[in-house]
Amino acid sequence: MTHKRKDCMERPRKVGAKFTNSKIAADEFTQPELSMDYDGKRDRWAGYDPSEHRAIVEEYQKIEEAKRQMRAEKLNAEEENDEQDSDKDEDKYVDEVDMPGTKVDSKQRITVRNLRIREDTAKYLRNLDPNSAYYDPKTRSMRDNPYVGTDREVDYKGENFVRFSGDTQQHANAQLFAWDAHEKGVDVHLLAEPTKLELLKQEYDKKRDELKDKARDSIIDRYGGEEHLEALPKSLLLAQTEQYVEYSRYGKIIKGQDRQVIRSKYEEDVFPNNHTSVWGSYWQEGKWGYKCCFSFIKNSYCTGESGKKAVEAISNNSMQNKLLYTRPEAEEVDDAPDTLNVDNNSSSSESSSEDERTKNKSERQSKAAKRRLKKQKRKENRKNKKGNNAEKQEEDKLKEALRREEDSAKEADILLKLDERKRPYNSMYQAKEPTAEEIEAYQMKRKRDEDPMAHFL
Repeated sequence: MTHKRKDCMERPRKVGAKFTNSKIAADEFTQPELSMDYDGKRDRWAGYDPSEHRAIVEEYQKIEEAKRQMRAEKLNAEEENDEQDSDKDEDKYVDEVDMPGTKVDSKQRITVRNLRIREDTAKYLRNLDPNSAYYDPKTRSMRDNPYVGTDREVDYKGENFVRFSGDTQQHANAQLFAWDAHEKGVDVHLLAEPTKLELLKQEYDKKRDELKDKARDSIIDRYGGEEHLEALPKSLLLAQTEQYVEYSRYGKIIKGQDRQVIRSKYEEDVFPNNHTSVWGSYWQEGKWGYKCCFSFIKNSYCTGESGKKAVEAISNNSMQNKLLYTRPEAEEVDDAPDTLNVDNNSSSSESSSEDERTKNKSERQSKAAKRRLKKQKRKENRKNKKGNNAEKQEEDKLKEALRREEDSAKEADILLKLDERKRPYNSMYQAKEPTAEEIEAYQMKRKRDEDPMAHFL
C-alpha cells in the first residue's frame, strides 16, 4: 500500500476484504524512481511506443475507407434519383455547390478567405470609373491595377502584382526545378523536403556555371579575343553620346546643334528692378555699382540716364569744392609779386606819368578780375551748400524710411508669434501711396530667398 488508512481518499468498508474474502483489489501502481540526466528528463519521446502510432494510422485508414464507400453509395443513389426525377434538375444541387470563399460542407458554409481589415480601403472604391479594372464581387478579386495611366504611388496595384512580387518568382523557379528533377528520376519534393531541394539546386547552379566558364575558356584559348570582353573605361563610356554635329572646314555648324557651355550653376542674364546691367559692372572710388544708372546701392531701383546725370553732377560739385579749398593759397602766392610791382610802380610814378597810366590801367583790370573770381566762388559755394543740403535731406529721409521699415518688420514678427486669438485688430490702418524713400527702403530690406548669397550677407 502507498498510504495509511487515515490518508485514504476512498470510503472505507464496514468489514475489511481480508475478513469477508470478497472484492479483493490489487495494490496501487508505483512509478519506479529513475535517475536520469539533463537530456533524459527533457526527452519528449521518453516512454513512447511506436505500436500505438501504427494503431492510429490503421484507425484513420479504416475511417477513410468507410467514407469512400459512403460517397460511392451516395453517388449511386443520386444517379438513380436523377433517372426517376428528371423534372427537378434546376434546384437539385444548390445546397451542395461550393461557392468561392466558402468551406466544402454546405451545412457549415462559413467564409474563410478574402477577408480584409475594415479600416482599409475596399478594392471597388479604388477607382469608380466603370471602364477601369474589373472587380469580381463574388470572389472579391481585382486582378488588374485600378490606377493604370496615373503616376500615383499607391500600395495596391492589383492582385496579379502581388503574385509576382517578393519571393514568388524564386518559389516558382524552385517548383519548376523540382518537377524537372522528378522527371529525371530524382525523388525530391518542394514542400516535403525544401532543404534537400535547395541544396540540389545550389549544386546544380554551381556545376552549370562551371561548365559555362569552361566552355568559354576553351573557346577563348582556341580562337582568342579575350581583350574584347573587357569593359571600356568609364571616361570613354560616359563620353559617348548619340548627338551628331557636322562642321564645315571653317568651323561653322552645318548639321546638328552645338553643345552648350555650362558657365555657372546660377541663373544668368537676370536683371531685377529694371536694371540692364549686373551688380559690379561699375566701379568708382573703391565702390561697386550698376553701370546702367551708376547706383552704388545694391538691389536698388534703376533710374537710368537721370541717375547717371545726378551722379556726374555730384562728382563735379565735389571736384569744384576741392579746387576751391586749394585755390586761395595759390592766389596769395601769385598776388604777392603783383602788390610789390604796384608799390614799385607807385614809387617810380614820379619819373614818368605815362608809365603810371598804363600801370594804373593794369591794376584796375586785375582788381576787376579778382572781384569776378570772388563773385563766382560765392555763387559756387551757395550751389554746393544747396546741393549738400539736398543730399543730406535725402539721406535723412532714407534713414527715417529704413528705421520705419525695421520697426514694421519687428512689429510683424511679434504679431506672428502671438496666438491668433490674442492678436489686436488693425481697423485704423490707412492705405496711402508710398514715397520714393519708402520704396527704396523696402527694396533694401526685402528678403530674397532665390538669391544664393542671401545666407552669407
